[in-house]
Amino acid sequence: MAKRHLILGIVATFFLIILFFIVTYSISTIAGKKAPVFSDRVALIRVEGIILDSRETIEQLKRYGKDNSVKAIVLRVDSPGGGVVPSQEIYEEVKKIREKGEKKVVVSMGSVAASGGYYIACPADKIVANPGSITGSIGVIMELANIEGLLEKIGVKSIVIKSGRHKDIGSVMREMSAEEKEILQKVLDDVHNQFVEAVANGRGINEDEVRNIADGRIFTGRQAKEMGLVDEIGNLEDTIKLAAQISGIKGEPKVVSEDKRPGFLELFLGDILGRKTDTFKKKVSFDYLFTY
Repeated sequence: MAKRHLILGIVATFFLIILFFIVTYSISTIAGKKAPVFSDRVALIRVEGIILDSRETIEQLKRYGKDNSVKAIVLRVDSPGGGVVPSQEIYEEVKKIREKGEKKVVVSMGSVAASGGYYIACPADKIVANPGSITGSIGVIMELANIEGLLEKIGVKSIVIKSGRHKDIGSVMREMSAEEKEILQKVLDDVHNQFVEAVANGRGINEDEVRNIADGRIFTGRQAKEMGLVDEIGNLEDTIKLAAQISGIKGEPKVVSEDKRPGFLELFLGDILGRKTDTFKKKVSFDYLFTY
């Protein structure tokens, strides 16, 4: 009996602690501010791998942007780029936070922050790169194959029924015409111009200067600093300290971030409540014909 009472007491205490934190968090959120124990933090958001979807990053940016306990956001970018649209969407969200002026956004470049990885970085208040970080690659690319000859060898013929003469533009089943190449080149040129304008506006650099280096070439972090594409040389810890410094946090900053890997409670409760975690429903999309 005593053992049973002890177990019940431990369980009750556990749930009371959880309830206390839930109530405290809810009250502080409704009041428009977090409890003092959570004050003056730096939020760390990671963008890693190919940029195929902007949803998760934007959700974090919005959440930390509204959190009064978060004084600065560090965007850790380790990406070679990806889709044009998700890169643009993240860019716009970073830009909104900067223009609002309530908290700073500082980018920390990892091994690679190139093409779309640089696109999402350029509207930040400050960009910090390691001396050997690979960045730049300001440009747009479209790669298409032509397997018409291969299909002929194995006796396969493509039959296309279309309502417009350019509806199958970019088809891998046939040679592309000169007119079609011109159409696609104009599309890429327009998207490239958007990239150049984004860098010029985000970094406060003359557009002509950006065009001189916007030919797809890559730079080290040290080279990028000399060109004005990067502000400081340093690692992630240096970036967090800089973010704290320019946002007025005194002393060692508290860092908050989201671990993408589900913990034991998330998995356990997720099974009970029938919820699905992002870890298990991630999907890769190949709908991007042209990419940063």
